Amino acid sequence: MNLLVALIIIAIGSFGQSSSYVPIKKIKDWSWESFWLVQGIFAWLVFPVLGSLLAVPEGGGLLDLLELRKEGGAFKSIIFGVLWGVGGLTFGLSMRYLGIALGQSLALGACSAFGTLIPALQEGENLLRGNGLILLIAVCISMVGITIIGYAGSLRSKNMSEEDRRKAVKDFALKKGLLIALLSGVMSACFALGLNSGQAIREAALSKGVNALFAGLPVVFLVTLGGFVTNATYCLYQNAKNRTFKDYVSLPANKWMNNLLFCALAGLLWYSQFFGLETGKSFMKSSPVLLAFSWCILMSLDILFSNVWGILLKEWRGVGKTTVLILVAGLLILVFSIVFPQLFAR
Repeated sequence: MNLLVALIIIAIGSFGQSSSYVPIKKIKDWSWESFWLVQGIFAWLVFPVLGSLLAVPEGGGLLDLLELRKEGGAFKSIIFGVLWGVGGLTFGLSMRYLGIALGQSLALGACSAFGTLIPALQEGENLLRGNGLILLIAVCISMVGITIIGYAGSLRSKNMSEEDRRKAVKDFALKKGLLIALLSGVMSACFALGLNSGQAIREAALSKGVNALFAGLPVVFLVTLGGFVTNATYCLYQNAKNRTFKDYVSLPANKWMNNLLFCALAGLLWYSQFFGLETGKSFMKSSPVLLAFSWCILMSLDILFSNVWGILLKEWRGVGKTTVLILVAGLLILVFSIVFPQLFAR
């Protein structure tokens, strides 16, 4: 029952993240760098700080809880966050050039594999025997599903007319998008490494009586803080280069408030995935394999829901039935990869 609760919580957060790019489409008259920075303030600072406050013990403070000097865990989490920021930055660009469905699928596929297996190796897991082998096979199954989805995306590109491509994704560029999505996935896996580096902080929170549901949320904030530094630096550079600082002050009040509200909504939805991941993991203690696989579960669900949004937003219109069937097959394999570890783990 606890494992089912964990999967539901993670799925809800994943659905939020996969929906986070929908509000961005409602933002008007702002350059990419401007809306990306503003939504990032909410996604990587405001809501992670609010989430961290849930882990503050009664009578304590957030800085006391983080124990910044303890074993260097906080510093490592921030550094991995800086590296993840490169992935987050290029992740947004992959959506720009490939669309929600294909862009998220490819980037999250690489992120899923690296972000699951590297922490397992850091913990001394043998991936060639026992539960470690189950974990490796589960990741491979998910990668098969992701590859099939990516293949469906390539078929979509071939089958769609140039006019349909531009309607679905305004700045569609397949080769550029593929390279950016791969880079994004590898660097985005650093988020999982940052979470893994913050284990001492979780333990400190639990020792102070913090509810296990919220003990990992300060670590999420540390990683997103590092990511914010990377993204803010790049966005401000682009503001200066493109002379778009006026975006923040030149709009009429009604349009400015519209953009601010939709940026806040996008940030909240994006943050919900890691809020769901950390709270959901607290219900997985009875299954070490599923706990180790939790990152891959989140990424697989992100891909599943992002493709559902891609269909709803008509990014797949104009394709043949064969392409649709291949896409569905890939999504079903992703679902099976989530179930697989629990079927065979010992």
